[in-house]
Amino acid sequence: MKKKFPPGVATGNLVEEIFQYAKEENFALPAVNVIGSNSINAVLETAKKVNSPVIIQFSHGGSLFFAGKSLNNLNEKAAIIGSICGAKYVHELSEYYNTTVILHTDHCNKKLLPWIDGLLTINENYYKVFGKTLFSSHMIDLSEESLIENIKISKIYFKRMKKINLTLEVELGITGGKEDEIDNTKINFDKLYTSPKEVFKFYNELIKINSKFIIAASFGNVHGVYNKGIISLKPEILNNCKNYINKKNKNKPKPINFVFHGGSGSSLNELKNSINYGVIKINLDTDIQYSFTGGVRDYINNNTEYLKNQIGNPQGKLLPNKKYYDPRIWLRKGENNLKKILKKTFENLNNINRL
Repeated sequence: MKKKFPPGVATGNLVEEIFQYAKEENFALPAVNVIGSNSINAVLETAKKVNSPVIIQFSHGGSLFFAGKSLNNLNEKAAIIGSICGAKYVHELSEYYNTTVILHTDHCNKKLLPWIDGLLTINENYYKVFGKTLFSSHMIDLSEESLIENIKISKIYFKRMKKINLTLEVELGITGGKEDEIDNTKINFDKLYTSPKEVFKFYNELIKINSKFIIAASFGNVHGVYNKGIISLKPEILNNCKNYINKKNKNKPKPINFVFHGGSGSSLNELKNSINYGVIKINLDTDIQYSFTGGVRDYINNNTEYLKNQIGNPQGKLLPNKKYYDPRIWLRKGENNLKKILKKTFENLNNINRL
């Protein structure tokens, strides 16, 4: 049976088509931060099982980890190499898993722009040879800068990306909490909420260049999981933005492709409302980290006596324990637990059998 979208990494116009399809069918794609082959394999395996598209994304820290933490990152070379190696790994395996992947890089603030500069050069060279880019999209997160500066720099990058058909993600407002090197734990909570006027201004500037962009407009989003009452998500802000743009430009019902950052720990109602307002990408990191570690933790707790020594366990003093401490065993436990949580997320995002 022919799939709606071809297997492998989606690039160019196909990325926009997938997002448009998600809006029309009222579902969103989970965007999963990965750090190595175990997390990538688990994501691909889950996407294959639910028969739906997925977004695999590398953060700056995730890219460094993929390359190896001992490498010198002078001029962002290690982060660039890690991103490239991860991307090529996803390209090869996604086709074999027969699933459709949007390959993305996550938050890149102003000081990390040399990382994206290097990746854009790689994309341009890749495009010359293969007629497509290595990555599907990149995020430029200048939400810590003034709106004017955010728009100005984002436009410069977007014009460059347009030449090779790359999709851009931008952010307005600030996502709270901490992720990798970006620490927004002490910011004023008022900065977590974006105004429709700001979104409209950014949207109008980008749409003049190209339509291949998505916007992370903050509505109380925070990286990590917190006790209820500390954070107040207001997805209705996205609806206000959508209505404001429709009124100003007389556009279609959902003119913007919105991104939901800090999706871990969100209620089903918050997820559904966000999708109704035009969210097509929901970021997951904290829940994924915890699920993987939980699988490993439970295995170790259940097999402690078999892991203390290479020889000798409750079943016999001379019995070997290799089949218990082999890293492939406990890493697979982590993968399986990740898959279980991610499958539930696909269901919550109404993203089942979309291919």
